[in-house]
Amino acid sequence: MHATAETRRRAVQAARGDTAFDLLLTDTHIVDMVTGEIRRADVGIVGEMIASVHPAGSRTDAAEIHALDGAFLSPGLMDTHVHLESSHLPPARYADIVVAQGTTAVFWDPHELANVLGVAGVRYAVEASRNLPLQVMVAAPSSVPSTPGLEMSGADFAGKEMDTMLAWPEVNGVAEVMDMHGVLHGSTRMMEILEAGLRSGKLIEGHARGLRGADLQAYLAAGVTSDHELTSAEDALEKLRAGLTLEIRGSHPYLLPDIVAALKTLPHLSSQITVCTDDVPPDMLLEKGGIIALLNLLIEHGMAATDVLRFATLNAAIRLQRNDLGLIAAGRRADLVVFDSLEKLQARRVYVAGKLTARNGKLLTPSVGGDVLPPRDTMQLSAVSADDFALKIGNITHGEARLRHISGARFTQWGEVDVQIRDGKVQIPDGFSLIWVQHRHARHAAVPQIALLEGWGELRGAIATSYSHDSHNLVVLGRNAEDMALAANTLIASGGGMALAKEQQIIAHVAMPIAGMLSDLPPAELAVAFRELRDRSSDIADWEPPYRVFKAIEGTCLACNAGPHLTDLGLTDGTTRQIVDPVISCRETPVNAQHNNTHRRAG
Repeated sequence: MHATAETRRRAVQAARGDTAFDLLLTDTHIVDMVTGEIRRADVGIVGEMIASVHPAGSRTDAAEIHALDGAFLSPGLMDTHVHLESSHLPPARYADIVVAQGTTAVFWDPHELANVLGVAGVRYAVEASRNLPLQVMVAAPSSVPSTPGLEMSGADFAGKEMDTMLAWPEVNGVAEVMDMHGVLHGSTRMMEILEAGLRSGKLIEGHARGLRGADLQAYLAAGVTSDHELTSAEDALEKLRAGLTLEIRGSHPYLLPDIVAALKTLPHLSSQITVCTDDVPPDMLLEKGGIIALLNLLIEHGMAATDVLRFATLNAAIRLQRNDLGLIAAGRRADLVVFDSLEKLQARRVYVAGKLTARNGKLLTPSVGGDVLPPRDTMQLSAVSADDFALKIGNITHGEARLRHISGARFTQWGEVDVQIRDGKVQIPDGFSLIWVQHRHARHAAVPQIALLEGWGELRGAIATSYSHDSHNLVVLGRNAEDMALAANTLIASGGGMALAKEQQIIAHVAMPIAGMLSDLPPAELAVAFRELRDRSSDIADWEPPYRVFKAIEGTCLACNAGPHLTDLGLTDGTTRQIVDPVISCRETPVNAQHNNTHRRAG
């Protein structure tokens, strides 16, 4: 993290002019994150650190000089909260992409890997992040699972596991605390996790979705200090006023105009405003970028480029307790980005630890990463059949029932509907589809769970994924049982991933054999395959932004969120923290009493 004593000794000598710089950057405009100024200056570098920021043209003694043609020089960009797993790339390949875009440090919460592999998943994250041009600060996942009692993932974390991970020097804090209910009601598990974080003196990240008033204050009182789960401009301001560090995220761009407008009404922009990506799929990461894409959106919505860059540099360094990063100043690590324009940010050059590492969006030397074998064979399931996707009510062969169901995409609500039962199977009402979840970690009997889903339309086929926040069980959405079984079996055979089936054919499939969430494909190939998967998903579903979108498939089982969700344990209520029986009433009727009436939604 810090320069060696010898490097610092040489830097002192070089700053005084007693010895030459290793590298001198000239003809550049410094973006000063402290004063907000843009000023001409040259930067002298010794080893991995900045030795001097001095008047332009005042020094020429250096082993190497790079003239930057009047371009703008910024500290390397920092991502204060990210799940690398959402890129479906191993760390080395992810690093190559984002470093070329100007991101030189990230705070990674590997709770997706941890929910599949336990502590071993976090150890893989640490070891696979070694020797990269990207500074990877790993967080100890607190949400394994995110909602104990309502779902089961591949492991359970409490105080003991947190103490183990927080003792590792590569682990910089406690990852997002998603079990808000447990924090507010003093669950033993959450108190152990928070106490471990507080004892360590490291960061504690928040996930304060929907919290306000007394509950928000209580959440902060427990020790949480940041939040990226912003739902509106008013929500952002309340959390900033409460004292949380904001992590404005790029994965919910529809909120950005209102958040920018609200921030511009404040007397000053706090140092507690940072930026993060949270989740970026591989095609968008390559085509639009990670943090760089978010910064450009904020600029488009009226935020000054100097303020936006400060969010991603100095403010981020303050948040992440990295006094060696975030500024172009003597003594700081020489992670730097060169921009031709501040109207639209695009990295022309990227320097990492004082070395030119990327030029014009391309890494000069691909990363190798840590010497660690990626975890495979995590789909602990046998093949399924179409009959596994039939919704059944007890032993009723013919009859009718009134069922609770999930209504909506991102913000779900309870609904009720009357259904007919024929030949032992619930007849899916018009306008409805099915959601099906099966435990894949071999920690319980893995009886498939199934429920009616309204608000997604009538799916024309099936969509399956083993990447499903946060327990990452196997999830399938559809109406046709044969298509659902085909999509599920495709993923079981490939070690995980995402698949689309229609008319008994696989129309798109991305295999993710590493933990059921990461791909072996080179980034460009993966981006093409993932883009095709998303595009072809429109053959199956009618998307309605901003909530009913392809990305919502990955989060549709998030039991920690309010409202109904289906998990491997059943139909759950994230508000009351209960598993709910979907059957309100049912009755058997004689076969000859069955009729072909049109299903209608009750209420």
